[in-house]
Amino acid sequence: MTLWTVIAVVSLLCWLWLLLAQGFFWRTDVRLPPRAEPDTWPTVAVVVPARDEAHVLPVGLPSLLAQEYPGRAEVFLVDDGSSDGTGALGRAIADEHGGLPLTVTSPGEPPAGWTGKLWAVRHGMAVASAAYQAEYLLLTDADIAHEPSSLRELVASAVGSDLDLVSQMARLRVETVWERLIVPAFVYFFAQLYPFRWINRPGRTAAAAGGCVLIRRAAAERARIPEAIRHAVIDDVSLARTVKRSGGRIWLGLADRVDSVRPYPRLSELWRMVSRSAYAQLRHSPPLLMATLAGLLLVYVVPPVAAVGGAVAGDAVLCATGAAGWVVMTGTYLPMLRYYRQPLWLAPLLPFTALLYAAMTADSAVQHYRGRGAAWKGRTYPRPDQEAAAFPTAAAPGDDRPE
Repeated sequence: MTLWTVIAVVSLLCWLWLLLAQGFFWRTDVRLPPRAEPDTWPTVAVVVPARDEAHVLPVGLPSLLAQEYPGRAEVFLVDDGSSDGTGALGRAIADEHGGLPLTVTSPGEPPAGWTGKLWAVRHGMAVASAAYQAEYLLLTDADIAHEPSSLRELVASAVGSDLDLVSQMARLRVETVWERLIVPAFVYFFAQLYPFRWINRPGRTAAAAGGCVLIRRAAAERARIPEAIRHAVIDDVSLARTVKRSGGRIWLGLADRVDSVRPYPRLSELWRMVSRSAYAQLRHSPPLLMATLAGLLLVYVVPPVAAVGGAVAGDAVLCATGAAGWVVMTGTYLPMLRYYRQPLWLAPLLPFTALLYAAMTADSAVQHYRGRGAAWKGRTYPRPDQEAAAFPTAAAPGDDRPE
C-alpha cells in the first residue's frame, strides 16, 4: 500500500467512527422533550442583551412581546452602550406592539474581567430580580425571533422533564450563496464537537446555544451565573458546563419555532463570526491549533483528493477508499441540509467548506496574536492568561474546552 492509500484508509476509519460512535451527531431529530403543561405556570423574566441591534430589533423584540404565555412574564431589554438608538427603538416598539411588559435598562461599560454580553446579562438579571422573583430566566439575543408559542413550550419542557436548563439552537438565516455553504456546516460542526445526545444525559459533555437559553433561577444562583463565567468569550458553552457541573440537568436540541434573523450576506461577515472565537475554543493553544488543522485536512479533504487522485492515477484501491470516505461524509451531512431546507447537491461540497473553516481558524489565531482575536462590536478582550493573572477567582481558561 502506498502512503496515500494508508492516509485514505485512516480517513475512512475516522468517518466510520464518527458515523457510529460520536453520539449520532449527524441526526437532526433532537427536539424539545415531551411537554406536560403545568397546573401553575412559573414566572419568567426574559433578558435580552443588545448592543447596536437597531437593524434586527424590529423583528426579534415584537416576537418576544407577542408571546402567548399563560403565566406572568416580562421582557428586560439591556441596552449595552449602543450608538444606534437601540434602547429608544425598543421603547417605541413596545408602545406600538404592546404585549408583555417591557423594561429598557443600561448597565454602563463592563468592568475589567467581564465580557460586554455577560455584564449586560448580569445587569438584566439584577433588574428583573428587583422587579419580581422570576422562577425562570429566558436569555435570548436581539436577533432571535420566537414563534408565539415558543416560551410556553420551553417552560413546559423544563417543568415536565425537570430540567434546570433548556436551550434551542435557533435556525440561522440561510439565503445567500455563502450562507448556504457555511451556515448549515457551522451547526453540523458544532453538533460533531458537542453531540446533543451526550449533552442531554449525565456526563461531562455540556453546551448550550446562546440565542435561546431557559434556565431555572435557582440553578443559576447555585452555579453563580453569570459571575462564574464573566470572562468567557464562548459564554453559552461555559454557561451550560457550569450549570451541569453544579448538579443541574441540561438539554440542547434544534429549534422548530426559534429563528435567527441576523443576515450574513458576505463571506467577510461569516468569516468574522467564526474567527472571533475559533482560537478561544482551542484554548489559545498552538498544539491544539495544529492538531485541529491537521484533523480537518485528514477527515474532510483527504477523501475527495484520494478519490479523484486515485481515479487519475489508475489506483483503484486509493480511489475506492477515498470515494467511500466521501460518501459517508456526504451522507452524514444530508440531514442537516434537509433541516435547513437546502438543496442536497451541496453535501459533496462539504470538503470545500471545511477548508474555509480551517482558514478561519488559522486566521483566528493570527488575529489573537495581533491583539484583535476576541474583538466584537468595538470591544477587544484580553488573553485568558492576562485575565487569570488579574482576576484569580475567575474560571480557568481551560473551562471552555469540549469534554
